[in-house]
Amino acid sequence: MKNKFFALLAVGGLMAAASSAQAQYGYNPFEIGASGGIAFPNGDLGNGTNTGYNIALAVGYRPQYTPLAVRAEAAYNQFGFSGGGGNINIPSFTGNIEYALPLGMSFSPYVIGGAGLYRPSVDISGGGNAAENHFGWNAGGGVKIPFSSSFKTFIEARYNSVSVNGGTLNFVPITFGVMF
Repeated sequence: MKNKFFALLAVGGLMAAASSAQAQYGYNPFEIGASGGIAFPNGDLGNGTNTGYNIALAVGYRPQYTPLAVRAEAAYNQFGFSGGGGNINIPSFTGNIEYALPLGMSFSPYVIGGAGLYRPSVDISGGGNAAENHFGWNAGGGVKIPFSSSFKTFIEARYNSVSVNGGTLNFVPITFGVMF
């Protein structure tokens, strides 16, 4: 009787391991994606510029069975001067950590934050273009929306802050994106 119990336990364990292995076989932890949206200037940047836009490309690594993921992003933000005659461009290259909030819903809220290199420049119509590298950081959140099983869509808002000589450039892009 003991031998049958151990045999059934062993078979059950093998079936569970095979099921787990099959689920892991189809999982790819690497992601690539793009996003775009509207960017709102705040603080010093908001004095004299209009609402702008944001576009970004991202690569990420999302291990299975953990709420943490890492994401590297290259983004471009542009804000026009209120009186016309030029704009402020802010490309950035950041590393971010994402934490999925375990709420058990069909959509998945998350928080995200990171830091990196921002390269603000002023482009004046008929004039020069001065660009400098500066350290910056970002923090925010978003929600993943399950429209398809082959890719993930998300809506996200993040506060960005860049320290520059004589002030701080703050802005909040609200973006829609996809991750494959």
